[in-house]
Amino acid sequence: MGFSPVTIGSISAILLLVQGAQAGVADSLMPHRAVYDLELDGSSERSGIESMYGRMVYEFNGSPCEGYTVGFRFVTQLDTGQSTRLTDQQTTTYEDLEEQTFRFLTKSYVNQKLDLEVRGSAHAQPDATEVKLQDPKKDDLTLVPAQFPTAQMISLIEKAKQGERFFQSRLFDGSDEGRKVMLTTSVVGPAKVSEEGASELEVTGELGKQPTWPVTIAYFDESESNDGTPVYRVSFKLYENGITRDLTMDYGEFALKGTLADLEIYEKDSCE
Repeated sequence: MGFSPVTIGSISAILLLVQGAQAGVADSLMPHRAVYDLELDGSSERSGIESMYGRMVYEFNGSPCEGYTVGFRFVTQLDTGQSTRLTDQQTTTYEDLEEQTFRFLTKSYVNQKLDLEVRGSAHAQPDATEVKLQDPKKDDLTLVPAQFPTAQMISLIEKAKQGERFFQSRLFDGSDEGRKVMLTTSVVGPAKVSEEGASELEVTGELGKQPTWPVTIAYFDESESNDGTPVYRVSFKLYENGITRDLTMDYGEFALKGTLADLEIYEKDSCE
């Protein structure tokens, strides 16, 4: 499911408060496996898409002391009326919050044949994001400062808890062959409990009784002139423990709706 880096003042008291708040959010993140059924939620005539459906699986594990791993699989079948195409993206990542390091591996398949493999690592510095790529070819890159996905999720939740409704940040998640940082703009609505009978509540169980923030994140490619138009937008409902549901992924020419079909909560790892 892959949020400007947090600016921290030099005053030690402020530093401790921010670190304490972020540590609290990190401790609340829930290891889990979520499965979303995907269906077409609208398309333009220009897209040429007649139908599209699929499934997304997101598995989140780890702890603040051991780091976080994410397994992500995104499978869709697209029909243009003249041809069909099956795409399968499989991503695994590891993120160390303390060291601010990130490792990533993505394999993309088209019609069950490997189309692209991207592998590398990154280190977040105060003034840059240093990236070392292994595949599809070795390269060393210095990009603008950015956060990695779990750190950015923690920042998003902390800002939402503080009542911030609009903010920008930069994200590096290894996508686009690991060569770009995306500028993101987040809009967060007030937290509320979903009404009885809302879809997905049977899957979430007791979690469904807790409030969620409605979140919309727009992703921009600053390296291209696109008249302020995002590359894509993602909307979802966010629980305080990092679990999401009611997804919409808008790519401009088409949009996909993701409905939470299965949710498995894992036992938390202890840092003691």
